[in-house]
Amino acid sequence: MNEARPAATPRLRVRTYELTDPGDLVGLIPAGRPAEDVMSWVRREEGLVGWGRAAAVSTSGDARFADAEEWWEALVAAADVVDEVERPGTGLVGFGSFSFRNSSDEGAALVVPEMIVGRRDGHAWLTTINRTTDQLPEVKPAEAPTGLERTDGALSPAQWRGAVGDAIEYIRAGRIDKVVLARDEIHTADADIDPRWLLARLSTAYRDTWAFAVDGLVGGTPELLVRSDKGLVTSRVLAGTIRRTGSDDHDLALAASLARSSKDLVEHEFAVRSVEAALRPHCSSMNVPDAPFVLHLPNVMHLATDVSGALTDGASSLTLAASLHPSAAVCGTPTREAALVIDELEHMDRGRYAGPVGWIDARGDGEWGIALRSGQIDIENPCRIRLFAGCGIVEGSDPVSEVAESVAKLAPMREALR
Repeated sequence: MNEARPAATPRLRVRTYELTDPGDLVGLIPAGRPAEDVMSWVRREEGLVGWGRAAAVSTSGDARFADAEEWWEALVAAADVVDEVERPGTGLVGFGSFSFRNSSDEGAALVVPEMIVGRRDGHAWLTTINRTTDQLPEVKPAEAPTGLERTDGALSPAQWRGAVGDAIEYIRAGRIDKVVLARDEIHTADADIDPRWLLARLSTAYRDTWAFAVDGLVGGTPELLVRSDKGLVTSRVLAGTIRRTGSDDHDLALAASLARSSKDLVEHEFAVRSVEAALRPHCSSMNVPDAPFVLHLPNVMHLATDVSGALTDGASSLTLAASLHPSAAVCGTPTREAALVIDELEHMDRGRYAGPVGWIDARGDGEWGIALRSGQIDIENPCRIRLFAGCGIVEGSDPVSEVAESVAKLAPMREALR
């Protein structure tokens, strides 16, 4: 996040070509790049990866979304683009991540890489930005971090359990209906942590999540905040979680109990309604299923609902992401009161954890997830990464169970580091 906002809009020369299927997208990212110059948005072997910086902007405060979009629109207007593929994610593309809170020191980053490789629906492509060569670089395999040591973040697990208990008391007193509390932990290695190692592990072990990297923020999120594709808007809402046991029969029984859990259904309903309310001003023909389905991931199962609508006002995917953030799935209900409780009980700056992360193209289409199951590599000390996990707290929550759920949500990043 050390990129200053430029005084003038750069003029980018963008070229997109068809590409013979390059194989594993994450495996194409070259070695030797700083963590903040590695970009990824990959799920089930489709998506985008990029590296380098042809242009970038940092924004902060209440206007961080609007300022980033203003910069993006100017960049698009000035760009010289030849796009021989013309699919979502081709041509000029920016990767972005945004802080959870307006007041966060992390702010936001929107980055245009020097090279992007994408694949979708059997088509692959290469985009170069201000480069004279379209040759993919040779790649050296990523190496695992060594000498890892783990320390508590702002709160120990026991202290965080106490914070969950306080939140439940606030709910019972009527101050809030739901709040999402997060905790962090620090992992330090002997040498710089290679984001390519994390991405490779996440994209292989958690194929139903989006393996993302933007400006040092790396993770595998199961939650699609919003996708805008030629006028169709979709959002996947996750709220309500149960940990898997590894026994198929037992997990099927747990999935059935999750689908009937009044505590989890209440938490899920808050999240769905907050997404519906945010999208409705931009969309018509909204489709909101009456009941959630159970999404099975390797480590946990979630209650999930896919909300969709037809875009009516021409809003970009970034505008839609800004409208949706923060949803009840990462903040709570009512939003303002829940945010105050988060500030009071978490004792930390979430940074860009639980904020929007994803990409936007020159047409305004794009995909934005919520930065969950993630870690922020320290740009000043790349040997260090800060991991995060959060849980939705409602009146029926149990503090001990919520600590166990947070451990399950930390598992993907803990495993990816090893």
